[in-house]
Amino acid sequence: MIASVNGRLIFKSPESVVVDCGGVGYEVFIPLSTYYKLPDKDGQVLLKTLTFIKDDSIQLYGFFTQEEKSLFTLLISISGIGPRLARNILSGTTVDGLIAAVVKGDAAALCALPGVGRKTAERVILELKDKLKEPGRKEKGVAEAVSPVIVDVISALKNLGYREKEAELAAEKARKECPHGAGVEEVIKRALRMF
Repeated sequence: MIASVNGRLIFKSPESVVVDCGGVGYEVFIPLSTYYKLPDKDGQVLLKTLTFIKDDSIQLYGFFTQEEKSLFTLLISISGIGPRLARNILSGTTVDGLIAAVVKGDAAALCALPGVGRKTAERVILELKDKLKEPGRKEKGVAEAVSPVIVDVISALKNLGYREKEAELAAEKARKECPHGAGVEEVIKRALRMF
């Protein structure tokens, strides 16, 4: 299996990229979250990838961060969610936003994502809620994103009247700017300064 692709970016679109690795161009399907972090054409890029072998093709799905790849892997482990839908889900929200919705059991937030109906949203919550709360998720790349601090910060910002998407983005940015191990209060203060 191809675990990563490292090379020159020769084509990019919101759907996929082509990366030249030693003269071979690999087409890699990506979520929007990865697309926004890509360098300009001809820049050097490293994507963490998952390989899917079908009867008639081999497809690569690539991610800028390990957290995206880990969530994608969890999503496709759910019955009825294939790689295309998992990519659409990751394209419609942030890593923290998706995890917060699952941990809080917010089916409405999941239903707002492209291609996700009520039954799919409920299945995602049912199958992933406990997995995302597990201590020890760190080795799979999702531990930092599952932080109860970020969930509490998003909840507090929503209670103060901010919209969910605003709250998620501010909480994620504030957490990155705060020192490691910062508490809820410190992250909330930093997030409020962003508004």
